[in-house]
Amino acid sequence: MADQGTGSGTDVEKYDAAVPTGTGIVTSDRIENPGFEPVRLRVSELDPKKDKANERRVALMFGLSMIGSAGAIAAYIIFPIVPGDPGSVRTNTFLLGLGLALGLFGIGFGAVHWAKSLMDGHDLVEFRHGTRGSDATRAKAAEVFHLGNKESGIGRRHLIRNTLIGALVFFPLPGIVVFRDLAPAADPNQLLKFTMWKKGTRLTKDPSGVPIKASDVTLGSVFHVIPDGLNDLPDKLEQKAKAAVLLMRLKPEDLHVSKGRESWNYQGIIAYSKICTHVGCPVALYEQQTHHLLCPCHQSTFDITHEAEVIFGPANRPLPQLPITIDSEGYLVAQSDFHEPVGPSFWERKH
Repeated sequence: MADQGTGSGTDVEKYDAAVPTGTGIVTSDRIENPGFEPVRLRVSELDPKKDKANERRVALMFGLSMIGSAGAIAAYIIFPIVPGDPGSVRTNTFLLGLGLALGLFGIGFGAVHWAKSLMDGHDLVEFRHGTRGSDATRAKAAEVFHLGNKESGIGRRHLIRNTLIGALVFFPLPGIVVFRDLAPAADPNQLLKFTMWKKGTRLTKDPSGVPIKASDVTLGSVFHVIPDGLNDLPDKLEQKAKAAVLLMRLKPEDLHVSKGRESWNYQGIIAYSKICTHVGCPVALYEQQTHHLLCPCHQSTFDITHEAEVIFGPANRPLPQLPITIDSEGYLVAQSDFHEPVGPSFWERKH
């Protein structure tokens, strides 16, 4: 009996060398390549009026995107969030979100409609080849860009191009306005330069507000301190964020005091701002044996024996020291406010 497979070589010669679409029709003895499907012209390619109408629709969507982005900015300004008013939060959030959604979806739907109704649609075969930085490669890349321009029509469809550019320019603006509004309205250097501390203000325990006597502070102890009267203020949280202090007691001989600060401590009792000079996290970890203060956020470490200088971490200046003394009743009091701004150092300041 003859080998049934001897005719396979003849059949192979009938196959196409390349199958552009990767799709074939299986028959009893071979695979036939159907080739490319006939190009189906779109309505825009058959009717100039439809082409123009679709172009206007795409431009309308990009225009709506610009309106949405501008509307989000207007809503954020016209309907601000009022502290203590939940209704203002809902209104501001709803209108801001509505504007941003319109801005984003306008670009998205416009781009999709542009691709489906106006850009050239045809089958394409891409062959793999090596990439080299030769002149021929660069020339080919330029040709691809020209082809893309031709297929998309962006070079000749000025209305779509201009509205798309406008939509892309407008869309980030609400984000810029919102994030800019998170920054302090006034100079942050001035806002953080002054706190509630002033001459004669008693140091009190946080959060009870109980005044602290010098005799209450033992070696190795640490107190979280706020100014007397802070709990009675309507904006106590904002004031506390600037005025919070850590109070500790060391042996006087362990302190390395610079000139002019000899009277800023009382018998080894010292007070430093609790606000880290890196990004403003609360410094709350005190190592009694090493006399180090640690910030839990980014591990900045301050040496209390050397006026809270930075010995590790990203902070780039010491914690501000609060000058203290005692009053006639033995309670610890501030001699003055801090002598430099408290908090983060990412603004330009004197270090």
